Amino acid sequence: MSSKKIKELRQAGKLEEALSLAQAEVDKYPEDIWALRNLSWVYYDLAKQNVSAEKFDTFVLNMNKISSPDDEKLLYDVSARLIIKMGYALLKSENTDEKKYDTLFEIAKTFSMTIPSEVYSAVFKIFHKIFRDNPTKYSELVNWWGLDNFRKEDYNRETLSDEKTVMSIVEQAYVARARSLLPRILDDGTTYFDKEKAKEFLEKLDKLEETHPQYQYPPYYKARLLLELGDEENVLSLLLPFVKKKRNYFWVWDILSEVFPDDQERKFACYCRGLLCNTPEEMLVKLRTKIIPFFLNKQMWDEAKTELLFIQHIYAKKGWKTTEYIESLTEEEWYLAANVKVDNKPVYRKFASYAEEIMLYDTPEVPVIVTFVNPEKKILNFTASDDTFGFFKYDRFFDEIRVADTLKIRFVKKEMQGYYQVISAKKYDDPNLKSIYAKEFNGAVKMREGSTFGFVDDVFLTSALCKQSNLTNGCVTSGCAIKNFDAKKNQWSWKAYEIQNFDKEVIDENTA
Repeated sequence: MSSKKIKELRQAGKLEEALSLAQAEVDKYPEDIWALRNLSWVYYDLAKQNVSAEKFDTFVLNMNKISSPDDEKLLYDVSARLIIKMGYALLKSENTDEKKYDTLFEIAKTFSMTIPSEVYSAVFKIFHKIFRDNPTKYSELVNWWGLDNFRKEDYNRETLSDEKTVMSIVEQAYVARARSLLPRILDDGTTYFDKEKAKEFLEKLDKLEETHPQYQYPPYYKARLLLELGDEENVLSLLLPFVKKKRNYFWVWDILSEVFPDDQERKFACYCRGLLCNTPEEMLVKLRTKIIPFFLNKQMWDEAKTELLFIQHIYAKKGWKTTEYIESLTEEEWYLAANVKVDNKPVYRKFASYAEEIMLYDTPEVPVIVTFVNPEKKILNFTASDDTFGFFKYDRFFDEIRVADTLKIRFVKKEMQGYYQVISAKKYDDPNLKSIYAKEFNGAVKMREGSTFGFVDDVFLTSALCKQSNLTNGCVTSGCAIKNFDAKKNQWSWKAYEIQNFDKEVIDENTA
């Protein structure tokens, strides 16, 4: 055979002669492994001569003819390095046709390289650079290459020629993959989101977080995926364990604010909590910009101006161009009249606790019944059971509330006797609670001589209700009663909250 002669011709740069000799051998011995291998090595040398953007077509022609019947790893590994070099050449070239990247990728997929290996990781790096902003192609890359095939070294930060370090290729890969899985708008205007693939990738992000907790960015995209995977009913419960773990990262609160699109106070509180995190100032610029409209809506002019000045300071320090939005605000009347504060941290602290309450949302909901309402102070009393009762401010949750309304609430009892810190409350029809703690009554009023209050059987009628309804001893009336705990007597008793006169007019205790 002519293996030695073919090798000598290759080394001498006489590739056309080597090609002619190698092809002749393959034609004579088409099943011979060595003959096929010799021919592939010649095509490797021919491709190597054409590694440039200008000679791309010739390069591809030769690369497509490289093959090894026994999957010789050395041949494919060294040939893969040519793919890497061509990839960088295309990236440096101006106006490279995107189809060339696709062609190069298809060639790489036919090569049976050593896995894992330095060259296999290098192949991933070049296509990561090429496809990282193309969700469809990046998905193809990950599905072919496999994120489980990184070497130990790939998990370390990379040091550049100027001694600066960048995140490891593994961290970059997980970030890019997560981004590729987020919902995106297609050309036809529809939204594409593969929930099953997103759920599968969350498991990989969990494992990466366990083994490499120092990685900063994958958790952010994990949170974004969790946010997208949840619906109105379960998004918070899905996101909450993550929020608790990463509560000291400002972006966690930014993402959490998106759970409450219609709750402006909660969003504002989340922004405040995020701005309290120990974070480099340049990373908080976007969050500071988001909070300004809330200050303006609350007519907190001084705070808005203070925020704007912080933003302008960072833009100037970093040499960034100020946005048109920021520039336009500085020309408004309120800005010119407002004063500047040292900072807005006192405001952040005041509202941040409202955001912190969100972390208690996995506390079970408790059904309760309203037993008293003070509309002026916006306080209501409630009973959950004979062992659980108290009061809380309701104005964050309801505009109006009435005695005997049933609710579902999440709460944490505070030290002050009877006062509960409620983190969520919504109206909820509970016939069982109503049957135990509310009832209708009808009968003759019993009032002692000179007394202003009375009873109908075991139902207590307050002086206010008696006066408002013109009730007198012996008259017959009807109404509704609620069961209350009398702390002085240490017992439960019935108390009327609504009276119905003979003309059927309803008298509510709160209006009496």
